[in-house]
Amino acid sequence: MAVDTSIIGKPAGARRVHVERGPVEFFATALKDDNPVYHDAAVAAGAGFAGIPAPPTYSFVMGHPGAWPDDQPPDPTGGSHPGFAIIGGLMREHGGLVLHGEQEFVYHRPIVAGDVLDGTSVIADVYEKEAKGSIMVFVVTETLWRDAAGDPVVTERFNLIHRRKA
Repeated sequence: MAVDTSIIGKPAGARRVHVERGPVEFFATALKDDNPVYHDAAVAAGAGFAGIPAPPTYSFVMGHPGAWPDDQPPDPTGGSHPGFAIIGGLMREHGGLVLHGEQEFVYHRPIVAGDVLDGTSVIADVYEKEAKGSIMVFVVTETLWRDAAGDPVVTERFNLIHRRKA
């Protein structure tokens, strides 16, 4: 069965996130990173940051504490993420597993506490691979996070995989 590639380039969501110091510091602590730049505003300023910087990979979780429901942009998908629709259909038809595959971050500048970031997501790619007698479908979503001035801050690529039962 060929995977539906017509969703490549389609919107996959939009979100506004408020980056707050408490969650940023908590994330650094959870990573066991005691670097004072993540916990002390004076140290962060001395290191050249505009605020407490977020540790690498923070953008993957920042929507959990920082996406306030009353401050969200309109959903460009109309409530139906095209990648999730494909994965859901594969699960109904074939069962199997859904896996979080590769995650990639390209930083255009550091994320810092106080940022309000707007993210727009698109389906970047959809493809199939055969592995160990099973078919795997990969759905790649790319999200570009921009600051209030519209400048890029970080680009994420997220790979979701459906693996059929062997």
